[in-house]
Amino acid sequence: MATTKIDICARALVMIGASPITSFSDGTTESTVASNLYLDTIKNMLSSYRWRFASKQSQLSRLTDAPDHKWDSAYQLPSELVGLHGVFVNDMPIKFERYGDMVYNDAVSSDSVYADYTFYDESATNPEVFFPAYFIFTAELTLASIFAFSVAQNTALSDSLETKANRQLAIAKNIDAQQRTSSRLRVTRFNNTRNSTGLGKIEGLVE
Repeated sequence: MATTKIDICARALVMIGASPITSFSDGTTESTVASNLYLDTIKNMLSSYRWRFASKQSQLSRLTDAPDHKWDSAYQLPSELVGLHGVFVNDMPIKFERYGDMVYNDAVSSDSVYADYTFYDESATNPEVFFPAYFIFTAELTLASIFAFSVAQNTALSDSLETKANRQLAIAKNIDAQQRTSSRLRVTRFNNTRNSTGLGKIEGLVE
């Protein structure tokens, strides 16, 4: 059975000696704290590092209204995005700036613009289904350190769990970083750029 947000919070509460919850509407102090802190904590963890398991790429929709200055075009960012890592045309990374839920760049209307990003889909029934074991354990320790202060009101326990969470975070990042082959320069990117008519005004970046 896939792990849920309730499972993660329940185990984090057990770590501090509190009663586990069965839902965010239990009516207990534990459920009230968990329901208010879980989402922000998870989003913060996801956005603080480029986790491979939470990485995604999507074609962006060009917006009708162009930016007022500096950039030529605006594109809508996905609602599930929690961290933007790159914008691409013809496999080439291009310069961009994020403004709210949009990204500005100099792509022309004929270009297909894609974004690489970290995501968390709140609308999904159980977005935690994509979480690997190393991230789940890190999340449990992180939440436990928060719950130790807000539920148990035990600062020493909170500090101890925070230290353990930071150690586990380093381990999790190391494991996650192995989920891809080593990067190398792709010659096809330069061929695509040379053959494209839509990239004349776009500055490419070498990854």
